[in-house]
Amino acid sequence: MKILALEFYKNGRMKESFALGGSLEKEKINPNKEYPASLQNYLIDTGKEVILVDTGLPVETPDFEDKPEQSMYMGEKVAAFTQALKNIGYEPKDINKIILTHKHPDHSGELRLFNHAQIYISHIEADAMNIDGENIIKVDFTDGQYKNFAESQIISENIFMVPAYGHTTGNSLVVVEDNGVNYMIHGDVTYTDDALRQNQLSVVFEDKDLAKQTLETVRTFIKENDTIYLGTHTPEALDSLKNNTIMKL
Repeated sequence: MKILALEFYKNGRMKESFALGGSLEKEKINPNKEYPASLQNYLIDTGKEVILVDTGLPVETPDFEDKPEQSMYMGEKVAAFTQALKNIGYEPKDINKIILTHKHPDHSGELRLFNHAQIYISHIEADAMNIDGENIIKVDFTDGQYKNFAESQIISENIFMVPAYGHTTGNSLVVVEDNGVNYMIHGDVTYTDDALRQNQLSVVFEDKDLAKQTLETVRTFIKENDTIYLGTHTPEALDSLKNNTIMKL
């Protein structure tokens, strides 16, 4: 089993008001505090099939401008999606399955390259995106409880998709079990790992109550299971993957 990161942007930043401001009281937010930001998605190579979790921004996305007043700056471009995939040794034709955590364009931007692959997406999110096709598998999480998650969908051996509603209405995340360690590829449950540690939401959610429930469920999972926490928008995730760092709460 190999888990690799597709790196798109680096050296970005986000203000605390963005990263934690969805639930942290305004008077506790430090207007001068910033967290490092990046953009990456992940690939799982089981040795039998290659599974991509999310598909980056559309390749035609222009570079982001670094404006001091903005709440989040994605960073400097490392590579567009197809080049980032090549940088880790793969091409679109190599991908057998896609797991889409949610509809936002930094996660779904290059779905168009994968008509040959099975695309797993929660039924709620698929309907919100209005996508259909023979290769679209609308997931209803029919495989029963997975640890402390009430529902799950088995994507492959030791790879589980579970609902993580709130950030978007049909948001989901992925857990990969390998050698006694759980790799949680969570999309945007948090934008920075400090939000997880502090039990705070970012400002980006469609349902705050569900987002808070999801965050609490994720925190419980991590307390009960050795987990490497892999996010989309923080370079800390890249370090955690490289160094096999178990998240501690």
